[in-house]
Amino acid sequence: MLQGKKILVGVTAGIAAYKAATLVRLLVKKGAEVRVLMTPDAQQFITPQTLSVLSKNKVESAFFSTENEWNNHVHLGLWADAFVIAPCTANTLSKMAFGLCDNLLLATYLSARCKVYIAPAMDVDMYQHPTTQHNLQKVQSYGNLLIPAETGELASGLQGEGRMAEPETIVAFIEKRFENTGAFKGKKVLITAGPTFEEIDPVRFIGNRSTGKMGIALANQFALQGAEVTLVLGPSHLAPHANVRCIRVESANEMYEHCTELFKTCDIAIMAAAVADYKAAEYQTQKIKKKESELNLRLTKTTDILLELGKQKKKQCLIGFALETQNVLEYAKEKIRSKNLDFIVANSLQDAGAGFATNTNKITIIDKKEHTQAFDLKSKDDAAKDIVTFTFNYLKQK
Repeated sequence: MLQGKKILVGVTAGIAAYKAATLVRLLVKKGAEVRVLMTPDAQQFITPQTLSVLSKNKVESAFFSTENEWNNHVHLGLWADAFVIAPCTANTLSKMAFGLCDNLLLATYLSARCKVYIAPAMDVDMYQHPTTQHNLQKVQSYGNLLIPAETGELASGLQGEGRMAEPETIVAFIEKRFENTGAFKGKKVLITAGPTFEEIDPVRFIGNRSTGKMGIALANQFALQGAEVTLVLGPSHLAPHANVRCIRVESANEMYEHCTELFKTCDIAIMAAAVADYKAAEYQTQKIKKKESELNLRLTKTTDILLELGKQKKKQCLIGFALETQNVLEYAKEKIRSKNLDFIVANSLQDAGAGFATNTNKITIIDKKEHTQAFDLKSKDDAAKDIVTFTFNYLKQK
């Protein structure tokens, strides 16, 4: 499962750092290409030379190398298919939870677009402390995967939970995440994400609060499953994994033009974007000046992209999204019928943790036969995995 995979191993300053040598050796033996990052203090527990020999790559721990060359954390984050931090100390965990960035390992973590695995290691009292437990929950809410600490004898001599998982357990955990990759190999997937901005004048626009997180998570998950993914992304500061082809657009019309062309040859289309329903009837070439106490703005409908694709649909699997504030299931079912969808992903702004700009989502999937499957609140990455799995099972039965 790991043959040819690019894996970053992050080593932090804990006594369990000695296990990193075995972890690196096992990953290389499985056929992975391994690079190691260390926090500066981790070098007090295991030498970079040991990990360099085992990984067959130079080990990095500073922003600048001895040759005064910059170690580009962005490139490292883009390079990896997986990033495993083992051991992950309480100190590094807290920094990850709150976005602190004072070393190369943490900068790479904040730049990584791949799945990040965390193998905590600390004494039992530190591990059980409410702050640590809160931080563990927080980093998982970002989509990171926890490799649970084990119970046993600790370096302090105490017995309890806090031992880093054994290297063999960590490797098996990562392998399991890769074992289903390729389920969509050879499939072309079109996904839209983010908002659209409809210009009123050179300064102002009509838009919404969508960030594109859900659609980007979907694009990344389908790419991990071997699909050829094209993401049509509205205005967003976020970006998908490097394996995803990304077309950036601004308006509903631009998104519509790309989608209608790409839809002809795609196998699966998922319209997750929050497309503006209206645009200014007349674009003002100069900034509208504030003169009167009221401004009447005439709006006209934008093209309904999902409706148009439903009309053009032949053998494609067409999936819509429905974000509502009331009557969620009723509106979602009507959208399936009126827009010729295979199934729809519905959620409600009334549910805490769901909706725009959050790292979590609570979804319900309804197919065209009105079979309904509700999911608990979870990270958007995990919600995306549920949608990918549902799509796979739906197509298998179709």
